[in-house]
Amino acid sequence: MRFKKVLFFLTAIVVLVLSACSQKPAEDEKNEIVIWHWMTDRQTAFKELAKKYEEQTGVKIGFKLIFPPDIYSQKVIAAARAETLPDIFGILGEKRTLGSFIRAGYIVNLNSYMEANQEEWKERFYPQTLKLLAFPKDSHYDVPPGIYGVPIDTTIMQFVYNRSLFKEAGLVPDKYPETFKEFIAYTQTVKEKTKVNGFVCGWGEGWLLNCLATEWAINLMGEDKFFKTIKGEVPYTDKEWIEVFSLFSKLKDEGILVSNIATMTNKESESAFSRGKAVFSFNGSWAVNVYKQLSPDLDYAFFPLPKVSSRFPVKTWGGAGSSFMVSAKSSRKEEAIKFLNWFTSEEQQKFLIRETNNFPAIKGCEEYLPQNLKSSINVFSSLTHPDVWPYSEDSRVIEVLNKGLQQIVMDLKTPQEVALEIQRKKEKISRK
Repeated sequence: MRFKKVLFFLTAIVVLVLSACSQKPAEDEKNEIVIWHWMTDRQTAFKELAKKYEEQTGVKIGFKLIFPPDIYSQKVIAAARAETLPDIFGILGEKRTLGSFIRAGYIVNLNSYMEANQEEWKERFYPQTLKLLAFPKDSHYDVPPGIYGVPIDTTIMQFVYNRSLFKEAGLVPDKYPETFKEFIAYTQTVKEKTKVNGFVCGWGEGWLLNCLATEWAINLMGEDKFFKTIKGEVPYTDKEWIEVFSLFSKLKDEGILVSNIATMTNKESESAFSRGKAVFSFNGSWAVNVYKQLSPDLDYAFFPLPKVSSRFPVKTWGGAGSSFMVSAKSSRKEEAIKFLNWFTSEEQQKFLIRETNNFPAIKGCEEYLPQNLKSSINVFSSLTHPDVWPYSEDSRVIEVLNKGLQQIVMDLKTPQEVALEIQRKKEKISRK
């Protein structure tokens, strides 16, 4: 009897949920363009721009904040299945996720709009930023070629250092380490003179380890060999891959890492760096906002990856930070596209720089950047990201790689053992 009551209760919940999903959201009944987003730090700025657009055009814009990001993603997926997506929304996740939405017919191909008027709209953007949202002909994502999103800012990953600790340790505050060897030497000097740890990062989040390993791998072996590894033509047990993994072992052996780095979240890392608990960190350009909130007087600067080789150039992980897509099911597609065109014009992008301290998505706004970001603009010509690579590594292989790097840092496994585990996983998947 009790089982039947529970079953009835669960059935009732499912019916209510399905009923709710089948109804159009209240926003759709209003005469406005509805935009869903997850960016808590930009809601005020977005509302100001919405008000400005309505004053200029008479068209109402409704920005709806949904947070945290995982709840936002769940809501977007549920709305897509129920065909109740808002007019404009963003997708959090890998490019393959964007590809699945496109194949299902949920997103407008913006190619014709971007290329109108001698490609005026398209030419505004930094090429590498727009590239994350574009699909070339015959891409492995199996979608028609085109541009399917509008970037609203750019994000890059770089090293960051505490200038005050440099001064305290007797180092020149404007001279950062350019090589891995110099990086080790600088951390040792700071630790010896100030008793402060050398490096902190949120390596409890595997993607940060993967990002750094990717940059060092490309610098050490070059993009060609790196991509051949993803294709399966070069094994992860190759000596140069073991050398990449050994860099993390070297960092551990030198005693310059904070003690709990392999389990630390990025938020914890940002907090530690802002409080002067380490001289170096590795983080995204969004950290300007974070550090400003946590420690307004923090004296710091970004700098490029410390090189491990001079044979190949350094590539910086980066691209479109946040972006918006237009729903193919929207009855207001044309108005939504006009708004995004306006939203990514120079005047609005400069406003967003001032209000949010993020890199813009378009060129020509560099003079308005926060001082801490101006020196990083020169890396935009050498950005890289998994979403623009010609091949994609299987997520199960990436998971083993990330976990292996954590185990190296925790002194649980050797670089050779980790390399063998990654290769075995890749071979096992390829046989299926």
